[in-house]
Amino acid sequence: MSCYNTFKNLIMVIKLLTAEGCSDCENAKQIINEIKNKFPYLKLQIEEIDITSLKGLELAVEHSVMSNPGIIINEKLFSTGHLDRDKFFDKILAL
Repeated sequence: MSCYNTFKNLIMVIKLLTAEGCSDCENAKQIINEIKNKFPYLKLQIEEIDITSLKGLELAVEHSVMSNPGIIINEKLFSTGHLDRDKFFDKILAL
């Protein structure tokens, strides 16, 4: 395994599929910011994507996202709709 692949595996990629005016999306952003601030040693790459954009629609179809926000962690769907703070923290800290 190359050094690049080893380093790449240390970074957690979180894709947040959001929509304008979505209160659950705002809540999810706050939870993600909270975990970033509480655990600064975690290497998180956060990508917020408008679910109505072409990329957002493609991801929503690929991962069967039926409600906002959609949370994809390392290319696997974690949740849709209201984000449970405790479950999210447990998932992130377990990876």
